[in-house]
Amino acid sequence: MTTWNNFKKEINSIDQAEMSLLDQLALLHVERVRKGISQAELAKRIGMSQSQLAKIENLGSVPSVKILKQYARALEV
Repeated sequence: MTTWNNFKKEINSIDQAEMSLLDQLALLHVERVRKGISQAELAKRIGMSQSQLAKIENLGSVPSVKILKQYARALEV
């Protein structure tokens, strides 16, 4: 199994600002799983669809700072 730290060493096409956002997303994703909150539940708390959240968590799109803040608030972190 590849860890986030190992995987991000292979990524060289993302600028530092985007990488910082992805690092924060990785930490929030771990917290979501640790708390046992489903994608569907978190998406509902944020006000987006589960498929939109899945796309963000699967790195199909880079989340905005606003979305990361909503994600963190929904997880109460």
